[in-house]
Amino acid sequence: MRTINTDRKLKRKMRVSMNIRGTEERPRIAVHRSSKYIYAQAIDDVKRVTLCSFSSQQLKAEKKMSKSEQAKQIGIQFAALLKEKNIKQAVFDRGMFTYLGRVKALAEGLRDGGLEI
Repeated sequence: MRTINTDRKLKRKMRVSMNIRGTEERPRIAVHRSSKYIYAQAIDDVKRVTLCSFSSQQLKAEKKMSKSEQAKQIGIQFAALLKEKNIKQAVFDRGMFTYLGRVKALAEGLRDGGLEI
């Protein structure tokens, strides 16, 4: 039996992700946030392949950063990785996560990195 929070999250995910589709030229950036890490991946929904991915586990930092600062750095580095693959535009899919905190910081990092969302 599901709890009320789980039902609310599933409804939000269905509402947000229902109309978002990614293509090869404009992939879908799917975000997953756990309590410790944050993950982002570019997905082509037409071919059903993941073009590239990046996470906070791959982040190499010289100094200690907060989770929001890490998310912003992930966005900047992920945007650079996408630019190497000649991807300039993307669709942002936050899934069941609200557009606050680390998810918002990652989106801003993608924009700061030069990606058009």
